[in-house]
Amino acid sequence: MIDHENNNRGLIDTREALEIAENAGLDLVIVSESKDAPVAKILNYGKHQYQQKKRQRQSSQPTVKEVQLRPNVGESDYTLRIERATEWLSKGNSVKFQIRLRGRENQHRDRATELLDRVVADLAKVGKVMSFDKRSLIVQVIPA
Repeated sequence: MIDHENNNRGLIDTREALEIAENAGLDLVIVSESKDAPVAKILNYGKHQYQQKKRQRQSSQPTVKEVQLRPNVGESDYTLRIERATEWLSKGNSVKFQIRLRGRENQHRDRATELLDRVVADLAKVGKVMSFDKRSLIVQVIPA
């Protein structure tokens, strides 16, 4: 048994352990159940449940990976970015593609939207589009 101050008390009778927990105003919780002697710990059970749920929610949250492109991106760079995005999507992360325009590139926004359409078409097998903003040239793809 482990008490509320994380001191190992060794093997203790169940009634005695419950009495110690009751005197401390906490609960007696079995942490790991082994065949010979289960390990019990004195702690606040409500707080313990909350911590477990919090850890589970935190580990299950998908992360957003961001990829920035220019409208005149080279073919090898484009394929590399698509392959990385495919890996991320297969792992369960969402991917956000953003096209950055500078100077005169703003006059050719149609090339940038064509590039975003191409990205969506190439990732159609592994992901689906969550949001497509043509004004700010951003597309967010989530796992299918």
